[in-house]
Amino acid sequence: MGLFDSLKRLFSNKDEFIENKLNDQFCNRLGYRFKDPGLLIEALTHRSYIRNNGADISSNERLEFLGDSILGLLVAEYLFKTCPGDAEGDMTKTKAMLVNENTLSKAGQSCGLNQLIFLSDDEEKSGGRQRNSIVSDAMEATIGAIYLDGGLKAARAFILQTIITHMEEALADEDQYNYKGELLELLQGRGEKTPYYEVISEKGPDHAKTFEVAVHAGGDVTGIGSGPSKKEAEQKAAAKALAIFEEMENSKKTDSK
Repeated sequence: MGLFDSLKRLFSNKDEFIENKLNDQFCNRLGYRFKDPGLLIEALTHRSYIRNNGADISSNERLEFLGDSILGLLVAEYLFKTCPGDAEGDMTKTKAMLVNENTLSKAGQSCGLNQLIFLSDDEEKSGGRQRNSIVSDAMEATIGAIYLDGGLKAARAFILQTIITHMEEALADEDQYNYKGELLELLQGRGEKTPYYEVISEKGPDHAKTFEVAVHAGGDVTGIGSGPSKKEAEQKAAAKALAIFEEMENSKKTDSK
């Protein structure tokens, strides 16, 4: 159980006390103090905690949505400024490796952010504090919260401190191959529309979900993939779509002989 899960149960009627304690701990670990600690509480509250405890606060899902865009912008800015010799395609691939689920989860665990997340007892017992999807979502939500609280400068400093420091490790990790980026690059080269990802099913309890995602790409081509998070399922769906495109190309070559 995380430190602040315990505190929240003991002092559930003293929100200001919890906010200040959490803010102190976050500042000690990461060097940023929130002017509005409520944003930090929201950024670190997983939906499972609300469902199990009836907490009168929001989950971090909206902040995650915002943080995802802020992260993409600032990583793109960093690569543009620091990699003047890289072509657009190279920067796109590097960016994808830096903002993917695995890298964000490693960054969140490395800086100790995962120890501050509010989780339900079931999620805690099932290993949620080390689950890539939960930790990466909390990282994105925290970036969104810092942006709202301190602006782009503060969000940029947090990203440089926690994520960019993992750049070499991320680029060396072959397991993080970016099929979504390759599919996007392929379609752009063919002058076709951006691929569209759709969740077609969710199965299992919150702490052990399986997502099935379809990607619609290049007219009739649809790839389907599944995984324990939407992001992993999207990567598998993109890999399937790429395989379908490859089969189509091979078939054309065979027919033309």
